[in-house]
Amino acid sequence: MFGRFGRFVRSAAPPSRASPGRPRRSFLGVRSVAGQVLLLQLVVVVLLIAAAVGTLVLEARGENTREARDRSMAVAETFAHAPGTAAAMTSAEPSEVLQPRAEQIRKQTGVDLIVAYSPEGIRYTHPDPDLIGEPVLGSGEVPKQAHTQIDETTEGLSVLSLVPVTTADGSTVGTVGVGITVESVSTVVNRQLPALLGGAAIVLALGTAGSALVGRRLRRQTHNLDPAEMARMYEHHDAVLHAAREGVLIVGEDGRLLLANDETRRLLGLPADAEGRSITELGLDEGLVALLTSGRSPTDELHAAGERLLAVSVRPTGPYGGLPGSVATLRDTTELEALAVRAEAARTRLKLLYDASVRIGTTLDVVRTAVELTEAAVPRFSDFASVDLLDPVLRGEEPVGLEMRRIALSGIRDDHPLYPLGRLISLAPNTLQAFGFASGRTVLEPELPAFSGWQEQDPALAEVIVGYGIHSLITVPVRARGIILGMASFWRSEKPEPFDEEDVSLVEELVALAAVSIDNARRFTREHTTAVTLQHSLLPSGLPEQDALEVAHRYLPAKAVGGDWFDVIPLPGARVALVVGDVTGHGLQAVATMGRLRTGIHNFAALDMAPDELLAGLDDLVIRIDENQPAVGDSAQITGATCLYAVYDAVTGRCTLARAGHPGPAVIRPDGTVDFPEIPASPPLGLGGLPFETAELQLPAGSRLVLFTDGLITGLDRDIDTGLDRLRGALSGVGAERSPEAICQSVVGTMLPAERSDDIALLVARTRLLDPGQVAHWEVPNDPAEVGRVRASCARQLEEWGLDVVRFTTELILSELITNAIRYGSEPIRVRLLHDRSLICEVSDGSSTSPHLRRAATTDEGGRGLFLVAQMAKRWGTRHTADGKIIWAEQVLHPGSADSADGAGKPVQEAGLPTLWDDVPAL
Repeated sequence: MFGRFGRFVRSAAPPSRASPGRPRRSFLGVRSVAGQVLLLQLVVVVLLIAAAVGTLVLEARGENTREARDRSMAVAETFAHAPGTAAAMTSAEPSEVLQPRAEQIRKQTGVDLIVAYSPEGIRYTHPDPDLIGEPVLGSGEVPKQAHTQIDETTEGLSVLSLVPVTTADGSTVGTVGVGITVESVSTVVNRQLPALLGGAAIVLALGTAGSALVGRRLRRQTHNLDPAEMARMYEHHDAVLHAAREGVLIVGEDGRLLLANDETRRLLGLPADAEGRSITELGLDEGLVALLTSGRSPTDELHAAGERLLAVSVRPTGPYGGLPGSVATLRDTTELEALAVRAEAARTRLKLLYDASVRIGTTLDVVRTAVELTEAAVPRFSDFASVDLLDPVLRGEEPVGLEMRRIALSGIRDDHPLYPLGRLISLAPNTLQAFGFASGRTVLEPELPAFSGWQEQDPALAEVIVGYGIHSLITVPVRARGIILGMASFWRSEKPEPFDEEDVSLVEELVALAAVSIDNARRFTREHTTAVTLQHSLLPSGLPEQDALEVAHRYLPAKAVGGDWFDVIPLPGARVALVVGDVTGHGLQAVATMGRLRTGIHNFAALDMAPDELLAGLDDLVIRIDENQPAVGDSAQITGATCLYAVYDAVTGRCTLARAGHPGPAVIRPDGTVDFPEIPASPPLGLGGLPFETAELQLPAGSRLVLFTDGLITGLDRDIDTGLDRLRGALSGVGAERSPEAICQSVVGTMLPAERSDDIALLVARTRLLDPGQVAHWEVPNDPAEVGRVRASCARQLEEWGLDVVRFTTELILSELITNAIRYGSEPIRVRLLHDRSLICEVSDGSSTSPHLRRAATTDEGGRGLFLVAQMAKRWGTRHTADGKIIWAEQVLHPGSADSADGAGKPVQEAGLPTLWDDVPAL
């Protein structure tokens, strides 16, 4: 193995030069294996030499110490047992006898110290005479027997031998101590050390030279690589041999196989002993053998190897420092091609799902969403696709039943035999669609001509479908939020491959994506239908009958219903109120608020309030709605609304208007000119605290008054100024004689935005003036006697108008109203009769006090006047003016008709009313 690894290494990093990309290292570099081995050997040699020298020094020192012990003990025993030593110690002057003798022996024997001292420790001898007579160091006790120790003396640390001096009777009279200093012993060792070190140096030199030779040889073998590089190279070598999924083989200059990894052996079917053999002997394809021995350097050249198709790349090893030869890499393109096909199929599926997610669910329309599903599948996935939904789903209702309607069908051809759009389909038992619908699972029929039961839905049609060439089918339940809404079916005819399990997973994701959008559209349809139904129930179903204005209208709801509304409200005195308004926002909340505001306007109009007062009351109503509105989250939802209220008087031709945050009207004069009159701007409803202002317009007969909401003039493609300019242009071309209906049609056709995000309410009214012959009025002096004169004048006027049938009740009503005005009111007092669709009697005075109806008791002498008026008239009421009030009473001109109130317009006796006339003094 090391030999094969060595060949691989030599081909990667030759000994003659450093490998490319790696800096050259010196032989002495410690990072290389050779350097580290050399350093390790040097350390080992030094340690061995140091150990040997230390051992020798220690042995020499120990030998010298033993010699010093023996010598000192011999001298001490000789001196202690010498004749006369004991006698001298017991003499009067021991030092005179012992000191000369001790110094002589010390010099002769080479010891450093001879000390004789008494049992009390007093020195008799010492090399330093000044210390004689001084006590010895330590305890100075007499030893019991001779011994040697290392102890501190006056000469320093010494090897000291102590021997007791005894007499003939065995008593101890002193001690002799002989010492040799440690320094003297070391001096002997030091004299031997140079010879030891010299020998160690010779050994070190020899060891270093040997290590250098070994390192040089190792450097050649390892190419001066460090251990990490060698480990990494071995790992790479092992990976190339065993782990690489690409074949690698090295061929020598002589055509022999030097190296082949496991993948190469698998791809080429090489024998176990292939390495070292000629490649011509391995049974390879001739073309591959010729390529490996040609010396060419192709890239991804295709060659056959049995049933495999290999992409072969060859490069020479010589230019990279290796031995002459070539290295080849092999890739199995057969497997790569299969993987590429699978990857392309996966990419195609993902692209289909992505494109479908972009194009499906662009609208909240059930049918359009289903069509988007079929268009996304054809022709990329199937040749035909259809969607059948339960009929209630199309109406926004919960899915029930088994009958489905085909609402989407797409195909590559139009002459298909499949059920057409709009067909109501009843699922037959045991069919694929019925099984998928009941189980909620996708059903795959890869081979339709096998007739495995799917044809039971329509056997005759099944034969036609198979004859047409449709051969494969997948049917998938359209399921959203656990509810099955219908079935989606996908068919193949011209695509030859049948549907498979991978297609099932794809189509399930595709249908699931569309099912959520279809269910969202269904829920929106339900909510939208509910809101539209509520909205239509709250809007006027028709225009009331009146003669003051010719009115036409348009109401165009957006997809998300809003709170726009309009109204035409007849008022007494040949007057009509026109209303347009807009509640901000959309949905049921806006519609409900619109209904409440419209009801409030009708109530305020019944009180005959002026436009500014009516808007003030409506503003208070919106504020109360906000106060009672429940909070959503951390804040309450604020109701916002705008309104334009106009009152047109057909007698005077005067129109009084007030607006609250709403666009002003447009006026088309009888000559066809268009004007946007200035109406004082007031804030929207619901802000409170600010007054509303009115404006008056004098409109000739034949003028067209155009009221609208902002949805007509604003949009995503224009601002309000641009919208007003376009509206002016649309109105300028209608002509002087165009009817309100024609104007509505023209304006809507011109102004309708392409993308409408808001409701549009449009009201067009052409003004009329009451003929002067239909109006009669009188000034009434403040005198009760004038009541009879005025009543007679009114009777004559009624006779001219041919209204004798209401003459009696009219005289009665006028008598009561004029008498009350004279009695309780103030001047000026006026009477006016209006002959229109009905007869209206008006009595005005300068007092602002309003009368009120009450029922008088049987004993009361008065209080029945207004009660009689209420019984005789269809309607009556009071409205305030700038200089007083007007009390009016309206009578139908055809008593007994469906429009008349019970008893209204009948004689008093026929009505069964009381005949007390206390308020009619003139009668």
